[in-house]
Amino acid sequence: MEQKFPKICGKAPAKVELEAGVDYCFCPCGLSANQPFCDGAHKKSDSGYRSLHFTPEKSGTYFLCMCKHTKNPPYCDGSHSTIRD
Repeated sequence: MEQKFPKICGKAPAKVELEAGVDYCFCPCGLSANQPFCDGAHKKSDSGYRSLHFTPEKSGTYFLCMCKHTKNPPYCDGSHSTIRD
């Protein structure tokens, strides 16, 4: 069966604590075993995706996209509510 990208990892955001000024790598392809963060798994696939580096300006709780369809990566924008099985 052909792999579809991005791979949907969840239909709810991941609640994470992030620190201001720290560089993080978000997984936009859905292949990482360390969701929602990138572990480089895209390099071993034909997904065509690359990790998304981001640095929060403020420390705190963030909701990162797990469906991988957000229009505001890496942050959840509610796109998961429109995905059908």
